Amino acid sequence: MDHVKTITISLYLFVIYYISVHIPALKPLFYPTLGAFSYLFVSRAFAVKDLLKLIAGATTASLLGSCFYFSHAGGVAFLCTSLVTIWMIRKFHLNAPPILAVALIPYFAQPAQWWTAPVSVVSSLTGLVLLLLLMETAAAGASGAIKKLRRGGTPAPEQFNEGA
Repeated sequence: MDHVKTITISLYLFVIYYISVHIPALKPLFYPTLGAFSYLFVSRAFAVKDLLKLIAGATTASLLGSCFYFSHAGGVAFLCTSLVTIWMIRKFHLNAPPILAVALIPYFAQPAQWWTAPVSVVSSLTGLVLLLLLMETAAAGASGAIKKLRRGGTPAPEQFNEGA
């Protein structure tokens, strides 16, 4: 299963990168921290509630970073972004260092609009989580089907047994 997850996240990152390179309006969808989140989500077991909490935390941190960046306060804004994000990570027990990194995206990407980074973060992370959940659901279904086959398959319906 780990190999399937690795291939899945690698393909997801490739698709997001490809889209961001070929469709200029969607360039912000790809950011380096997406790779860190991908590895984090695959390397640890998370309940869906925890994944949603991490997405909310990352989106909030990105929104904070954008707001501080667009306040044009320079180094003070950067410092406030770092301090508030670290406080938020600790307060809500988010345990995901990439959250601090997404808060700092505006300082190196320099987006034209304040909403670009938060929308990109929530979109790409939601897509990643949905893909991983879909993959796990499919794997669980396939695993159940394999177990059934190993037990001798499914019993024949009643209508086929009547003629025997």
